[in-house]
Amino acid sequence: MAISGLYAGLLLVGLVPLVLLGRTPGLAFGTLGAVLAVWLLAGLVDLLLAAPPRRVGIERELPDRVRLGETLTSTVLVTNLGGRALRGELRDAWEPSAGAGRMREPVRIPAGERRAVRTRMRPWRRGDRRSEVVVLRSWGPMRLVARQATLVAPGRVRVLPPFHSRRHLPSRVARLRALDGATTLQVRGQGTEFDSLRDYVRGDDVRSIDWRATARKQDLVVRTWRPERDRRVVIIIDTGRTAAARIDDETRLDTSIESALLLAALASRAGDRVDVLAWDRRVRARVQGASGPTLLSRIVDAMANVEPELIETDWSGAAGLVRGITNHRALVVLLTTADHAGASRSLLEALPELTRKHLVVVASVTDPAALELAAGLDDREAVYRAAAAERSMLDAERVRRAVVRQGADAIAAGPYDLPPRLADRYLELKKAGRL
Repeated sequence: MAISGLYAGLLLVGLVPLVLLGRTPGLAFGTLGAVLAVWLLAGLVDLLLAAPPRRVGIERELPDRVRLGETLTSTVLVTNLGGRALRGELRDAWEPSAGAGRMREPVRIPAGERRAVRTRMRPWRRGDRRSEVVVLRSWGPMRLVARQATLVAPGRVRVLPPFHSRRHLPSRVARLRALDGATTLQVRGQGTEFDSLRDYVRGDDVRSIDWRATARKQDLVVRTWRPERDRRVVIIIDTGRTAAARIDDETRLDTSIESALLLAALASRAGDRVDVLAWDRRVRARVQGASGPTLLSRIVDAMANVEPELIETDWSGAAGLVRGITNHRALVVLLTTADHAGASRSLLEALPELTRKHLVVVASVTDPAALELAAGLDDREAVYRAAAAERSMLDAERVRRAVVRQGADAIAAGPYDLPPRLADRYLELKKAGRL
C-alpha cells in the first residue's frame, strides 16, 4: 500500500483544530478524533475502490541484443483482467547500467483492455542487462491510497561490444587486396593446398597421382599443389587485474576487444583461420572454428559478459592454450599490459616457449595522459608528476625491449590507435611473407 501527498496533507489540515482549540483539550481531542475517523474512512474507501494490481497480465517485447551506445525500447504490455479501470503507475525495475530514462510511467487501462508501456534505454555497460520484476501501483478514484504489487516479469538484453574500430576495416581490406598476388611466400616444399589436375609427365612424384581422375580419363593424372597461404591466427586477450584500468573513456579490456575484433575481421577476409581466447588463469571465453560472417558475431557474443578479474594473469599456460588449438606455426597475438617489469615477469618468462614455434605479437595500451604529464614543468608539483610519468614510460620501453629480445614483436599505442596499429602490423607480416 502507498499513500499520496494529498492524503498526508489532509492529515495536517486535520491538526489545525487541535492547535486552535488547544485551551479546551476535550473539544480539541474530540475534533481530532473525528478528523482522524473521516481521514481513515476516506482512505479505506479509496483503497477498496482501487483496481487490484495483481489481476493483470504482463508481457515483454524486447530485442535480444544491442551494441553498446545504441538506444533500444523496452515494451511492457499490461492487460487489465479485473472488472474496474486501473489508474496508476508502472515501474520497470532495470538495473542502473541499462540506462533506462524514466523509471515510472503513468498507466490508465480500462477493464479488459491492454496498454503498452515503453521505456527508452541507452545501456552504458557491456553484458547482460536484466529486469526481473515490474512494480504496479493502482490508485483509488480520489488518489489518496494505492494498492501496490511486485510482479515477476523477467527480461534480458545482451549489450555487445560496440566495435568502433570498424571504420578502419575498409581501408585495411583494400590494402589486403592490393597485396593479393604480390605477397612473398617463405615456405618449403611444393605446398599443401590442392591447386589443379594435369597429365602425368616423367619425373612426377607417383604419390601425387589422382587415381579416380586417372580412371575417368584412362590416362595418368596427377594433382598439383600450391604453398599454403592461409594461416592460423590465435588471439589471446588478457582479462587479469591490469585489464581493469581505465584509459580515457574505456578499460584496457575494452580496447583489447576492439583490437581483436578488427584483427579478426581483417584476417577472416584474408582467409586465415581465427581463434580468440579470453584468459587470466582460466579461459573466460573461447571462439573456435568460426569463419566468415559468423566469426564477429560469435566474438562479440562471447566477450559481452567478460569482465576483468582482480588476479594476476598466469602466462605460463599460454603455450598450452595454443597447442590445444594448433600444432602448426601460427600468428599468436597477446593483447595485454606490458608497461612494468614486475607485472610483466610472467609474460616474459612464457614468451620463449611461444616464439620457438610461433610468430608472436604483444600488443598493449599506453596512456596518452603520461605524455602530457611528462611535458608539464610549470611548478614543483608538475615536475614531480612529469618525473613519475617519465619513469613509467621508461619502464614500459624497457619491457618492450625485453619482449623483442625474446623474439616477439611489440606494439604499444593509445586506446584509439591500437586497433589500426595492430591491423597494420598484420598487413606488414603478410607483405613480408612471414605469415
